[in-house]
Amino acid sequence: MMPNMSSTSNKLQRFVVGLGDKVSPTDIEEGMRVGVDRNKYQIQIPLPPKIDPSVTMMTVEEKPDVTYNDVGGCKEQIEKMREVVELPMLHPEKFVKLGIDPPKGVLCYGPPGTGKTLLARAVANRTDACFIRVIGSELVQKYVGEGARMVRELFQMARSKKACIVFFDEVDAIGGARFDDGAGGDNEVQRTMLEIVNQLDGFDARGNIKVLMATNRPDTLDPALLRPGRLDRKVEFGLPDLEGRTQIFKIHTRAMNCERDIRFELLARLCPNSTGADIRSVCTEAGMYAIRARRKTVTEKDFLDAVNKVIKGYQKFSATPKYMVYN
Repeated sequence: MMPNMSSTSNKLQRFVVGLGDKVSPTDIEEGMRVGVDRNKYQIQIPLPPKIDPSVTMMTVEEKPDVTYNDVGGCKEQIEKMREVVELPMLHPEKFVKLGIDPPKGVLCYGPPGTGKTLLARAVANRTDACFIRVIGSELVQKYVGEGARMVRELFQMARSKKACIVFFDEVDAIGGARFDDGAGGDNEVQRTMLEIVNQLDGFDARGNIKVLMATNRPDTLDPALLRPGRLDRKVEFGLPDLEGRTQIFKIHTRAMNCERDIRFELLARLCPNSTGADIRSVCTEAGMYAIRARRKTVTEKDFLDAVNKVIKGYQKFSATPKYMVYN
């Protein structure tokens, strides 16, 4: 006896269809996509689940070349990240013995240029898990329900892997607190965020998926997204201290052709309240001074000139004082 199946074709029409000769009833499961022939609509072939190509493209195939050694001035943050991401993957038995679930998600927040995305790249380099990187604004789509569908497919793809890390960068693009502006303009963005909230801790089990999020506006995020169980850890990336700044200088000058005996601690003292990105800019500018003078090595004077130019001259462009107001 051939079983009858209900199939939806052309979006609107519904047909009760039979099975073709090449397919046995055990091949077909409820809810799967199938191929039918055009005349009798008999099921001919089971199809794989549909995942949007733009979602598949988000997987990071090649490992970034950033390691933990390249992230300066964030010792505590690296420790916290490794506890959440690496421990459960490398030593799951520790959590089983204690009878607790490992933390599922981390929110990295702090001023721009303090190494949030850099640390995520180092995590991607370190773990053998599949790493999926999503920028918040990619999930803002034109049609109703598109963004939410992309989030669903993203987590569906992540669940199909043995272990997976999903990194949402600039999450404030979609994770803003809900409000009604009267015009309905933000409804679609909110639907997308609610789908993320549901996937993080909804009805379905999350599986071995770790979620990292990065933002420099934590005050604008929705409380439902931040509650423990969805994002268990909040890691603040503050401004690096003197030791951290010295270390960042050494990291960026590692590959540079510098004179010996440059006093990096002195340079670090001359850059108070600066972020890692500022220090990187100082090193680049110092190199530019050397190029301008047609020298092959960078001197300490180049660095001092660069500090004057970048830290003092570009002060008005710094986003750090603005960020400190939100905290």
